[in-house]
Amino acid sequence: MAVEIFEAILEQLSAEHKQLSSGKMMSSPAIHYKGKVLAFFSRKETMVFKLGKDYPVETLKVRVEIFSPFKSKKPFSGWYEVSQKDSASWLSICELALTIAKNNFM
Repeated sequence: MAVEIFEAILEQLSAEHKQLSSGKMMSSPAIHYKGKVLAFFSRKETMVFKLGKDYPVETLKVRVEIFSPFKSKKPFSGWYEVSQKDSASWLSICELALTIAKNNFM
């Protein structure tokens, strides 16, 4: 079910934003903006978003965790994970990640 939510988000945003494409991140399905990953669906069936290390994640109305996929390495700076329980927020957070990505390319 969660992967279908991810796929629907990818389809909707790709139709609205021609610079978006599908791809991979760590062997998982991902959403790319101009060749750079802005979000992906993790093996834990969560969505991971690149919001930037300075983004005030406490302003999001869902529980967000710093993305740390490796036990022996430090977390990914600026990447945040949102559980399937909060999948209703995935689209809006993905749109936020897209806005941030667009601003970083200007």
